[in-house]
Amino acid sequence: MAEIRCGYVDGEWGQVHYRRSGDAGPWVALFHESPLSSAVYQHVLPLLGQHARAVAFDTPGYGASSPPQGPGQEIPDYARVLAGAAAALGMERPVLGGVHTGASIAIAASAFIPAAGLIPTGIPLYTPEERPRFLAGYAPPLVTDGEGAQFAWAIARYRRIWGPDLPAELLHVAVTELMRAGTRYDWGYNAAFRYDPAPQLQAFDGPVLLLNAEFDSLAEKDPLAMRLARDARTAVLPGLPGQPHLRQPARYAELVLGFLDRL
Repeated sequence: MAEIRCGYVDGEWGQVHYRRSGDAGPWVALFHESPLSSAVYQHVLPLLGQHARAVAFDTPGYGASSPPQGPGQEIPDYARVLAGAAAALGMERPVLGGVHTGASIAIAASAFIPAAGLIPTGIPLYTPEERPRFLAGYAPPLVTDGEGAQFAWAIARYRRIWGPDLPAELLHVAVTELMRAGTRYDWGYNAAFRYDPAPQLQAFDGPVLLLNAEFDSLAEKDPLAMRLARDARTAVLPGLPGQPHLRQPARYAELVLGFLDRL
């Protein structure tokens, strides 16, 4: 398999951290879900890197990327900064992919960098009624104390939203990355809850692969995404509760590479 190399590029909010794999072939830019980091693609990147140049970015404020000055930034702001990072790496007509918040960033980034295609997983196409509910209660402020109650809270949280059968490795990645973001963990979440990706998805004139797990929490939005996108198809990993890039990285990479072959 291809190796993973890490690095930084300078952006308007500071440094943007990335992981990349592969030295030849088409470009792929991957964006992660809130509140994690590019570490969620650590098993996918070496597989993609055998046939493509794949880069996974840490969203500003997450992982090792510098944060914006405050929590009021919107998804197009994050997308502009990350598209600038992609351009700084020399990425030309990349395929843009992402999961949940990362799916919205990938779609929004297509307005800032010419993209050959989109591979979103779980697009947050919330209704006007859903957005206030998510903003009000999905990501409460992180409370820390000297006894480490925040760690138990994070473990319970991921067992609730990712399922009680969550493998230990996935639980470890999710909890440690949330703790790394700390009190900023909700910034990306709330930006995603405020943002409507529908207009930009509808405006995108390239092919779209809706790559999702059968029981992903946002899988019910895929039929709407199919109607909005001009040239869309679906790929569903059956039986999975979510997180196809983490639970079945080989199959996820295979589907991404198949989409690249079509292009």
